[in-house]
Amino acid sequence: MESKSKTIADFRIHEKDTGSADVQVALLTHRINQLTEHLQKFKKDHSSRRGLLMMVSQRRRLLDYLQTTDHDRYQAVTKRLKLRR
Repeated sequence: MESKSKTIADFRIHEKDTGSADVQVALLTHRINQLTEHLQKFKKDHSSRRGLLMMVSQRRRLLDYLQTTDHDRYQAVTKRLKLRR
């Protein structure tokens, strides 16, 4: 829970921001990384694999939205999270 609030604090745009695209992408990236580690241990966990694929596609849609609306924020988020396009 502490890491989630820390992530929100790092990526928020203003004081009460908890749901901007930047924050959502950061939270999804954190969950995707955790689930990837889980799936490396438990290769036959197909339901979690489906959830991972849904999270990756959600993050992709949010990044596409950011890229079309505010390209500078898109570049900043992808650079901070070390995501490649």
